[in-house]
Amino acid sequence: MTAPTTAVDTEAALLLRVLGALLREDVVGLRTRSTQTEREDGRWLRLAPEDGGGALLLPVAEDGFQSTYTARLPLLVRESDGRELTTHDDVLAALAALAHPADRAGFDAFAEECRQTLATMRLHDRTRDEVTGRLADRYGGDPADWTGLTGALAHDTLAARHDHPVYPTARGRSGLTDDQLLAYAPEFHPSFALHWLAVPREAVTVPGGHDRLPDQWPTPALLGLPEPFHHHVALPVHPLTVGAPLLEALRATGLEGRAVLAEHPHLDAVPTLSMRTVALAADPSLHLKLPLATATLGLRNRRTIKPGTLVDGAAGQRLLEAVIAREPRFRDTVLHADETVYAHAGHELLAVLARRYPAGLDDAVITPMAALLSEAPGGATVIDHLADRFYGGDRLALLDACLTLLFDWQTTLFGYGIALESHQQNVSVVLDRDAEGRTRLRLLLKDNDGPRIHTARMRETLGSDAPAPADFDDARIFGPDDQAVTDLFTTITVHLCAGAYAFGLARSGRAPLETLLTLVRDRLTEAVERLGVGPGEPGAVLRARVLDAPQLPVKAMITAGSLLTKERSGAADINKHYTTGPNYLLRTAAAR
Repeated sequence: MTAPTTAVDTEAALLLRVLGALLREDVVGLRTRSTQTEREDGRWLRLAPEDGGGALLLPVAEDGFQSTYTARLPLLVRESDGRELTTHDDVLAALAALAHPADRAGFDAFAEECRQTLATMRLHDRTRDEVTGRLADRYGGDPADWTGLTGALAHDTLAARHDHPVYPTARGRSGLTDDQLLAYAPEFHPSFALHWLAVPREAVTVPGGHDRLPDQWPTPALLGLPEPFHHHVALPVHPLTVGAPLLEALRATGLEGRAVLAEHPHLDAVPTLSMRTVALAADPSLHLKLPLATATLGLRNRRTIKPGTLVDGAAGQRLLEAVIAREPRFRDTVLHADETVYAHAGHELLAVLARRYPAGLDDAVITPMAALLSEAPGGATVIDHLADRFYGGDRLALLDACLTLLFDWQTTLFGYGIALESHQQNVSVVLDRDAEGRTRLRLLLKDNDGPRIHTARMRETLGSDAPAPADFDDARIFGPDDQAVTDLFTTITVHLCAGAYAFGLARSGRAPLETLLTLVRDRLTEAVERLGVGPGEPGAVLRARVLDAPQLPVKAMITAGSLLTKERSGAADINKHYTTGPNYLLRTAAAR
């Protein structure tokens, strides 16, 4: 059993990750304006302000995963008086003093984000044994036995307690109290009832007609509303949205007084890893994505649902279906949730996606990739348990099978000019056995609303099946070349869904880093070569810009999501704003 984490340990661990992320993103020039100095205890970076004021010193160690160096100790040292800055407030105040005056409010906002995250991490520490005990009592002690879409919700709980590979404050959610987290956040595996808002039928958009809404959808009469509202359409509302956020949305849309909130909740739900998406307790194959008036992965990354993203998700799904029709080997190996049924009333807090998962998964273990390195009941990781059950204890064999399919699928899409924002939360590993008792690994994907598309290549490869840009709401999805597609492929598929596991498994002593990185490079190379690497071919693009590039794009999530305004950062999309980092795949190439 893992020893309880102390409050000091928790704060130091978070500060270490924060400093590493700030260095990676070159905040106030930590990376590019610093000079290196060697001391008895190791390497330090010295950042001297341009006005000649007091310098700051950061102890660093070699990293390699998206950054050459990372923070070695959870502190900055003020050179003028030797004072060690060991709290988030002090560190960010010192860095803010070096920032442009227009940016200093962003440092204050990020300091608050750190405080919220620290409180959440301490809540996780206090509740760890109780939550994992409840999971073991309900589902069993071995996550490799948590099957079906109900078991997947338990895997989501473990994933929600594990840190994001890149964003240091991912466990924080702005503005929510401990009691609200305990009642509604996935890391506590709660169950709660949904509220329902009856909205005039003419104000609700349901593509394909209101009859497409799921069978479980309540009528206003079932919700106990009086007869004048019986011709309205019910929209589910998350309990955290009820109150001031909902009232503001009704006022903004002119629906105040015309829409009515049912007095009694209806249908119990369980939060998934994304929190704003909930699974129906009585039918976990149906997930409802509901807007929340909070933010994660940056204070500007609000968890509301813009109606246009629902349009883009459905259009993205149709695009993938067109590809799979031409690539039949993925029909049974890459599964997709249906995201074509949705409703909205023209506001980001009055919307819902009714996501339906494919049938036939009752006997399979379904775990998001984000859970693989999470701690399971008893202290081992989820990947340990899955490897024991399905791969004879060989974690590398499991990772190998996952990467082989993942890279085959994603490079095939690249050949069509498409990259998906299918990060660890949006890709689940599905494991079971076939009729002959052999292990079968499949992937299950969701959330297709944020792709990047090379317009000309997609049209060339799909012909008449290629969608028009007008089929999507977000004009940023389409581009004239490979740049945005390659950036998304690299930062999501390579970094988050491959590299993160190589470095994560190496840090925990599961396998040598060079062995793991060789596996990643070999499987990616095989997939790239299947595309063709001749002049002008898609594989040549990936070879030059990913496999053999001196540097790779790296998400600058703190910069765009919290520290800087869009005007200051220049980020067209805060989730797709980049800096650069070392290409860790070159290590394996150079060794051969």
